[in-house]
Amino acid sequence: MIPIHALFEGHLTVSDLPRAMAFYGEALGLELAQFFPEQRVAFYWIGGRGTSMLGLWEVGTLPLRQSLHLAFRVSLDDLLRAAQELRKAAIAPLDFEGNPAENPVVLAWMPAASLYFHDPDGNLLEFLAMLEGEPKPEMGVVSWEQWIAV
Repeated sequence: MIPIHALFEGHLTVSDLPRAMAFYGEALGLELAQFFPEQRVAFYWIGGRGTSMLGLWEVGTLPLRQSLHLAFRVSLDDLLRAAQELRKAAIAPLDFEGNPAENPVVLAWMPAASLYFHDPDGNLLEFLAMLEGEPKPEMGVVSWEQWIAV
């Protein structure tokens, strides 16, 4: 079998493409790869041209809502300042349970540090940094402070 190393492309449906483009392009700072106004779709580079791509597809309004999830790999240094940067962009940083957060949580089974937030359509987004050291699945999901105290 061919080994898979990373996710190259993900797609989200959005209800208002210009609003979503402002969020992903301006608030999150992703580079626009291509915009197809007739098809109501925009593609953004993640990590630079040719590394990974996000597609945003506008759909009509429906009485049903669907929420999707994407995780973006970031450096640990950037993750530790992400809550402050998200708030500057009027985005609420969240913990694993959806509560307001100042610091990341640690998914000890990986181990990885994560901070969550929503896009304008309610999709759950995550900044994630893999951590060095052995996984500790018995710890579950813990605060950053609990993790560094171990």
